[in-house]
Amino acid sequence: MTEETKAAEAQSSESSGADNSQPTNQAVQLNSFYGQKAGMTQIYDESGNQVPVSVIQLIPNFVSQVRTADKDGYEAYQIAFGEKREKLVRNPQKGHLKKANVEKHLTKFAEVKTDGVSEENLGKAVSLDAFAPSTYVDITGTSKGKGTQGVIKRFGFAGGPASHGSKFHRGPGSIGMSAYPGRVFKQKKMPGRMGNEKVTVQNLQVVEVNEDKGYMLIKGSVPGAKNGFVRISRATKKQ
Repeated sequence: MTEETKAAEAQSSESSGADNSQPTNQAVQLNSFYGQKAGMTQIYDESGNQVPVSVIQLIPNFVSQVRTADKDGYEAYQIAFGEKREKLVRNPQKGHLKKANVEKHLTKFAEVKTDGVSEENLGKAVSLDAFAPSTYVDITGTSKGKGTQGVIKRFGFAGGPASHGSKFHRGPGSIGMSAYPGRVFKQKKMPGRMGNEKVTVQNLQVVEVNEDKGYMLIKGSVPGAKNGFVRISRATKKQ
């Protein structure tokens, strides 16, 4: 009985030691993460004022690769997001995620530069502790595509008289010179493709973060269409 008791105590001590050695925090804190725009709505503050807010759906973000100065020349974390069904994920992406010990089927990857990267964070989820309510963030996304548009809609030109016989209503006006220089300058505001560009809106305030229900409320509008991916970063000009 004495030997059995000693063996049981040794086994319990080994198991307790193994539990203590496991990390308690499985998330890494970064200054940026990716979400999905769900739309806009309105809420009311404590004073009863109406506040327009954008709803950001919180999606899984995992560290899929670690960029180091010795190997890559700079320090950054590669973030994987955009979950899909397994059959829609390509085999190279599956292998890349498997190497990082990420079980979810993610298809989009982006880098977040940071100082002091660690290989121990490979495969960990991205924490949202740095994005508490009342903090300011910069939102980056792809704006809605408007197709080919004229100068009035694209740049806000005033246009000409709307009366009959004017012959100048929505045209751009003169765009060139005389014999010299005899060409159109670069960056001249002319009709062309509008939208579908990378846009960043700065200094937006976080109103609410609900990780249990998977959403974040941000005051104001954010670029992009519904269901589009956006990058939420800590504000660089306002804390």
